Amino acid sequence: MEAKATHKYINSSPRKMRLVIDLIRGVSVTKAMEVLHFHPKHASKDAEKVLRSAIANLFNKNEEAKIDQADVFIKEAYVNQGPALKRILPAPMGRAYRMKKRSNHLTIVVATKE
Repeated sequence: MEAKATHKYINSSPRKMRLVIDLIRGVSVTKAMEVLHFHPKHASKDAEKVLRSAIANLFNKNEEAKIDQADVFIKEAYVNQGPALKRILPAPMGRAYRMKKRSNHLTIVVATKE
């Protein structure tokens, strides 16, 4: 049994989020929660929020079955690029440089070991 959670339009670049997500892909949920909770990067807070949501979705999907949290692992975790806000920075001699404020979409799928 598996469940999925997504968070869209996170104000962080996909590259920075992938650094955090690569740490937890394929590991157990308890280990992933420890890693995300104590990781210094700001993207880990959003990743922890989505992981908690995916776990809650799994437990709500099948309430009558007793699922032990130790048997749950992260089956898939991926980051897709979201839309980029285009902004202008002042530059020397009256010019302007374009700046892209990137965003990302995070998806985490958790499953039970069977």
